[in-house]
Amino acid sequence: MTLPIRNVAIIAHVDHGKTTLVDALLKQSGIFREGEDVPDCVMDSNDLERERGITILSKNTAVHYGETLINIVDTPGHADFGGEVERVLGMVDGCILIVDANEGPMPQTRFVLKKALEKGLRPIVVVNKIDRPQADPFGAVDKVLDLFIELGADDDQCEFPYLFASGLSGYAKTDLEAESEDMQPLFEAILDHVPPPIGDVNKPLQLQVTTLDYSEYLGRIVIGKIHNGVINSGQQAALIKEDGKIVKAKITKLMGFEGLKRIEIESASAGSIVAVSGFADANIGETIACPDDPEALPLIKVDEPTLQMTFAINDSPFAGQEGDYVTSRQIRDRLMRELETNVALRVEETDSPDRFAVSGRGELHLGILIETMRREGYEFQVSQPQVIYREINGQPCEPYELLALDVPEDAMGGCIERIGQRKGEMQDMRVAGNGRANLEFVIPARGLIGFRGEFMRLTRGEGIMNHSFLEYRAMSGEVETRRNGVLISFDEGVATFYALKNAEDRGVFFIEPGTKVYKGMIVGENNRPQDLELNICKTKQLTNHRSATGDELVQLQSPVDMSLERALEYISSDEMVEITPESIRLRKISKKLARR
Repeated sequence: MTLPIRNVAIIAHVDHGKTTLVDALLKQSGIFREGEDVPDCVMDSNDLERERGITILSKNTAVHYGETLINIVDTPGHADFGGEVERVLGMVDGCILIVDANEGPMPQTRFVLKKALEKGLRPIVVVNKIDRPQADPFGAVDKVLDLFIELGADDDQCEFPYLFASGLSGYAKTDLEAESEDMQPLFEAILDHVPPPIGDVNKPLQLQVTTLDYSEYLGRIVIGKIHNGVINSGQQAALIKEDGKIVKAKITKLMGFEGLKRIEIESASAGSIVAVSGFADANIGETIACPDDPEALPLIKVDEPTLQMTFAINDSPFAGQEGDYVTSRQIRDRLMRELETNVALRVEETDSPDRFAVSGRGELHLGILIETMRREGYEFQVSQPQVIYREINGQPCEPYELLALDVPEDAMGGCIERIGQRKGEMQDMRVAGNGRANLEFVIPARGLIGFRGEFMRLTRGEGIMNHSFLEYRAMSGEVETRRNGVLISFDEGVATFYALKNAEDRGVFFIEPGTKVYKGMIVGENNRPQDLELNICKTKQLTNHRSATGDELVQLQSPVDMSLERALEYISSDEMVEITPESIRLRKISKKLARR
């Protein structure tokens, strides 16, 4: 007899406590033995996820509550990783929407919730972080209802059940005044409000591939939900490819989920989420079916990318000194491998064999790919991100974003002025009463390129900025994104303290003394609009005369730290970012590349 099953996704805006809440559910379910050392955010297993404190890849786990097996899918909260959300929502029958008791729903809550409502899922709303000061749980519930109505939810969806919780403290409750010490009310809500999976065990097998994994021993592993039928370890099955071609293979291993582990099982039936090995060519959205009566499920539709970059081989004077993989063939193979698991990414070859057009959902989406490749030992360079234009009904259109800013009140004027110059239109303004204000805008996606650094300066580092794709609209004319010129090295060598100190009045530097530089490398930002070439390798001419100020301690102003995201936002159309495992450098495009 098979256990009753519930399949549920957890969706939320970035930093609203989604992964922490999953931690609390896992701990209460008893999957960890007593005394076991369990890290925080146990589902964020990727190094980049832990460093940045965000979920990038969707992952699933399973817990037992009484006699029921609950499959939980943790999804990313950032719109740039919407491809991860879209493909896993087909695996679940309900979702838990988590909102912060203080902030309420945010732009990316809207994005993920819209996808869930379109799938017909009925969310359970969890108002998290109720133990924080300034929390307004009932205000958050009212804002969620407004959002449901705005997104066109039906009457059943608007009658959503809601709970109050603190993921960090590990409790949930249906009544704000009630006492609670654990997550039992949330488990009960899942059993009561998430319907069991719909599927017929007597029909021929249909399993849709939603996630890909790889094992050195088993090769490619496909993860997905069984929509109909029964699957057995060792049986013959048919893979229905995207183009309709059928490939037959044997299921070499069948695995289910228990806690954070995969366990080998002999069979599974409709409604179960399983991992299968034996299909080396399987891709996201394809169907594993009965070989005697193969019938494909509808392919997973993912929103198109809105931003494009050029990835090229590194041709700087320092090329090949720091990376393990530097050739165009190695970069191409890595990008093609990424396509197998990253459904929202597009890679196209260009006229030049050593340049590739890579399209994604946003700067963060592409930035995570670049950072991952860099850590794997790849060396390459990338161009300024460009928005992808489309023609709709014969009219040129561009992507627009919904932008939400949380800023100090005294920075409101400067932010509104700069966004207006970038063709943004204000939709809403709320002053919170605690010295901060919430502003909402609709802005062309190209108006946001390079804005984050400027926003941080305007708010003195105290602002919070979130944005998500809204829709394609008619072109809005020129967007003003003026930036000062750059300081460029006109010699190859090592930057000296003497040269940097002498040029300090020219602008701010991105490098420090002892940094290796080459001709054409960008070393700082000019105070004026023009680019300026400098000799920053110049050394002081030594004499046997002692200076009257020779013993004074001379200090250099701190350089600006150009992180990967900051560098991608900063560069202009005639500049590139050189990416190596050890360095991130900015440079002017060489004449050779510019001619292509």
